Formats: sequence, C-alpha cells, structure tokens
Amino acid sequence: MSDFYQNGIVTTFHNLTQRPVEALEADLVRFSKRRPMGLILPSLFSELEGPALSNIVDELAQVPYLSEVVIGLDRADRDQFLRAREFFSRLPQHHRILWNDGPRLSTLDAELSALDLAPQEPGKGRNVWYCSGYVLASARTEAVALHDCDILTYDRGMLARLLYPVANPQFNYEFCKGYYSRVADNKLNGRVARLMVTPLIRALKMVFGPLPYLEYLDSYRYPLSGEFSMRSDVLDGIRIPSDWGLEIGVLSEVHRNHSTKRLCQVDIADAYDHKHQPVSQDDPSGGLNRMSLDIAKAMFRKLATLGVPIHSETFRTIKATYYRTALDLIEAYDNDARMNGLSLDRHSEEQAVELFTANILEAGASFLESPRDKPFIPSWNRVGAAIHDLKERMYEAVELDNQGQV
Repeated sequence: MSDFYQNGIVTTFHNLTQRPVEALEADLVRFSKRRPMGLILPSLFSELEGPALSNIVDELAQVPYLSEVVIGLDRADRDQFLRAREFFSRLPQHHRILWNDGPRLSTLDAELSALDLAPQEPGKGRNVWYCSGYVLASARTEAVALHDCDILTYDRGMLARLLYPVANPQFNYEFCKGYYSRVADNKLNGRVARLMVTPLIRALKMVFGPLPYLEYLDSYRYPLSGEFSMRSDVLDGIRIPSDWGLEIGVLSEVHRNHSTKRLCQVDIADAYDHKHQPVSQDDPSGGLNRMSLDIAKAMFRKLATLGVPIHSETFRTIKATYYRTALDLIEAYDNDARMNGLSLDRHSEEQAVELFTANILEAGASFLESPRDKPFIPSWNRVGAAIHDLKERMYEAVELDNQGQV
C-alpha cells in the first residue's frame, strides 16, 4: 500500500513490513541480475566492540543479493584495523574496509586538502563521502544502501525493504529514505526529530510561507533516519555536510538534483532502537546539543541557497515561532504516549526544547557571522575534474590495505 501526495511530494510506501523477508529477498535476487546492489556501513572502531554490530554482520552474512559491502572505519590504529579485517571476514560478499586513518588514505586526504577539496572535519559525513567515492571507483553496483552500525534491533529485512524501491528495474526511483516508529523500552524516542526538526520546519513555513522545499522536508516521516538507498550515480553529484547535518543535507541535495516524483520513503521496521545520544546540555560539542546546532545551520544554509532573505531579526521570529510550535507538539506527544501506554517525561522534553531554541539562535548568529563558510564537501564530480585519477588511486589504496601489508 502507498500514499501518493497530490502536490508531487515524495511517494510513501508503508506496511511493507507485513511481507516476509524471504519473498522480498527472492525479488531482490532477480533484480540484482540487472541492477547489482551494494551497502555502505560508516563505522567507528568502538562500534566493533559494541552490542549491535556483531548481530548486524551476522544478519548481513545471510543476504543473498549484495554484490559489495563497503565499510568506512574511523578512529582505528593499525592493530585495530587488522582486528576489523578479521571481524568483517565472516561476510561472504565481496567487502572492503576503508581505513580512513591509515597512511594510504591519509596521504590522499592530504592531497585533497592542498586543493581545498577534502572534508574539513572528521565525522560521519566525511566517512560516508569517502565510501561513496570508493563505490563509484569500484563500479560494482548500480544501487547502494547506507545504514548505521548501532542498530540494536537490526534484521536483514530492513535492508531488503530499504533497497527494494531503487533496485526494482520497473521502478524509476532514484532515492529512498527509510522510516520507522521510534518506540523502544516503553518510551517515545526520536527527540531531535520530534522536538527540533518537525517544529522548526513548521515554524519556517509560518515565517517564510509554504516553500516547496519546506513542504518537501515536512513530507518525510522521519527525516533524521540514518537509513537510505539510491542509484549509485546519484553519489557523483551530491554535496553533503561533514557534520551532524548529513541526513538533512542529503535530503536537500536529492531535492535539488532530482524530481520529487523520483524520490520515496519506505517503512522498514516495526521496531527500531539504537545507541541514544545524550542531550549534553552543558557541552555544545557533543550529543543532541551539537546535533541540533548542525541541523539548524544546514537548514538555514539551504534556505539561503534558495534565495530566501534571512536577517538577524528573522531569527528572533523563527525562535519564537519554533518555541510555541514545539510546546504545542509536546502536548500532542504526551497524549499519544498516554493512549499507547508509553512513558514520556514532559519536564525533560521541555528542557530539550529550551536547549534547541537557544541553538536555533546560535545557528543563526553563526550563519550571519560566517558568510564565507564552506560547510559542504565538494561533489565527486568536482573532485574528478580536479584530480582525474583520484578515485582510481583510492581504489588501489583500499585494495592494498585489505589484501596486502599494512
């Protein structure tokens, strides 16, 4: 069953979780003969020692249709990289680990930095960007998915549902976003999406009017999900943030480059839980504090690129509108939780909203104070124009790391 929005916003596929995973996989095996599929896994070394990733690898080992698995490994020294090679060796599919802190990839990163083309800060965005370059260089896939490595409730059906819309040769979708209910341990989760992103989008619509971009963002049921899939060639032309604004940045880029008729979202799980970020009230460099700041910056930058005039007075209006909208939503979330027998701490919810309100103002000040800021990593199209053989040399470096001496 699907929802088709009359105004051309993304198509929504829901209740796909009702179909047995074996049936989905049988279709995907057939699709893979015409449209090979891959998976990107951005990972910290610490996640190899966490509670989720071992089960994810065990589930992926049973997937019959993947041509390639690309693992981006951050914060790993030589011994840890060797441990990672052993950890992922039980994957039967062709797989490669990008040792992002290793000498070979660090040398290429330095070459890019000399031309002002490298990601400016470490993080998930940088990891995903390098993995995307490797996928383009390997040319093994025509459709690729990405998901996080901290999903505690992972099963291989999530991947099958995520890839299905872009893998089916009879569909014309270029990009698919995963969504799911954020309920776990009898609690309503997903605070940044519920308390920051949704009310901010709706506040921006009230301040600037129903812009197509804002209507588009508001059509996603969980815009901050770390799970999405796309045709591999989409990776060549998108510019993504290197910070916590990655998910909003990707949605913004596919909206800029593709018709909304070729974008969709799909229900991938009945239950979803992962590592929860702390609020980090007193630490603006971490947790939901940093995440909310980066997301607000990403949205303001996007509006500016659309020609929306934004001034210092505008941010005070946005702040006030956001705050009232968020408080109204807390009331609705509380009622929803009560009806479904879930717990929700209204005091901590309102504390989070107060933090996000302050961060919206701070993001606005940062936006105005840094007009020359270059927050997006250059597209691989541009990198290829500047260094013609960079992707080929990166491919060779990854091969040497995975098969040779390190």
